[in-house]
Amino acid sequence: MAAPMLFTIFLGVIVRFFLFNSSISTWLKDRVEISTPLTSWKSVIEGITLLQNGVSPYSGDVFHETPLVLYFFHQVLSAASWLVPVVFVSLDLVTAWILYKSAGNCLKYLLVNQSKESKKYAKDVDKLLIKRSDVFDLPRLVVSIYLLNPYTIVTCVGQSTLVVTHLAVAAVFFFTSNGYRVAATLALAAATYQSLYPAMMIVPCCMHLFIVKEGIAASNISYYSSSALRSHATIAAMFVGWLGCLHGISFLMLDSWDYLISTYGCILTVPNLTPNMGLFWYFFTEMFEHFRHFFLWVYQINVFIYTAPLVIKLWKHPLFVMYIQCAIIAIFKSYPAYGDTSVYLALLPVWYHSFSYLRNSLVVGVMFILSSILAPILWQLWIYSGSANANFFFAFTLVYNTAQIFLLTDVLFAFLKREFALVHGMKPVDNNGKLKEVALK
Repeated sequence: MAAPMLFTIFLGVIVRFFLFNSSISTWLKDRVEISTPLTSWKSVIEGITLLQNGVSPYSGDVFHETPLVLYFFHQVLSAASWLVPVVFVSLDLVTAWILYKSAGNCLKYLLVNQSKESKKYAKDVDKLLIKRSDVFDLPRLVVSIYLLNPYTIVTCVGQSTLVVTHLAVAAVFFFTSNGYRVAATLALAAATYQSLYPAMMIVPCCMHLFIVKEGIAASNISYYSSSALRSHATIAAMFVGWLGCLHGISFLMLDSWDYLISTYGCILTVPNLTPNMGLFWYFFTEMFEHFRHFFLWVYQINVFIYTAPLVIKLWKHPLFVMYIQCAIIAIFKSYPAYGDTSVYLALLPVWYHSFSYLRNSLVVGVMFILSSILAPILWQLWIYSGSANANFFFAFTLVYNTAQIFLLTDVLFAFLKREFALVHGMKPVDNNGKLKEVALK
């Protein structure tokens, strides 16, 4: 392992432990931008306290975390309270390592696929090609972005249980890119069990695992052949089986299915309108009650509906579809926080070969910085000083989510533009792919 990467890991660990041992840690636990009603450490403590006193944590509206996470942290706290920071930092380190391996696997796959398709490429596209050195250099950048990303750091120090979701989603990329069916479906089941929305990733997961099984270029794959349909059915059955096992274990722990209403019911029906960095809370606070169910369906379907057009357009690139889905979940889920950006921002360098066509990098960067700085300030003015109102805070949640949408659409545009340029060249072309005469004025 290269010295710069070791230094990055060391720095990431030191920063986290330093913040854990400062008063900032307590402050971060209360921030609505970092912890949501589903992922708050305070709710975990309350759930554990209720469990220790023989009361079901899911009997009220206080605790919304999954049973396995509840019992995991119960065991950690029973062993020693000082283990909690160690566990959170360790989970971040493991996630960083998995993302490192995932990025390497993705780049290897893209490089192999590029060599198979190279005969179709134009002559002037060297700038757009993946190089062998990228397979070693870009994963190190992925680790650096994840461990030193302020959003990831505050999520860890604020003891948000999002770190568990990060680990599961990173494992989905790792095992899927490796072609490990059983492990990939288990990781996806764990991510779905934890957060529900990753269930949509089963579609690109099935597609990529079939490509790996066939061992040929994605452009030559037929997803509707009998062998493909059998493969999809097998993978989907594995996923459902693993998810059933996780829920079965949860039932055995609690001897009740009450947790389903408190976890997934909370995600889907959004009963808790505590302000966060998402789009749901403000809209449903202002909503007339008789419209609520209709717009709940609209908002929830909005998260999942993009899977169909993405798969249709990007059927050759299921790993990229999974990446885009991560960003969509971070934007449109019912209870988002800063930490939801951690995985997809860390994996952004995997698509470095498309960056020539990015158009909004400066705008996106400025919007992220402004929203990250001003959202906490306006929360303070609204809640504590009384000199602002909900509109001020919500304005910067809109800026934050708009920045993510700009980034998502920009990366998608750049990826598709690169795909076109690889075949037709980087010079200006008309709608038929023919070179245009460019007049100099």
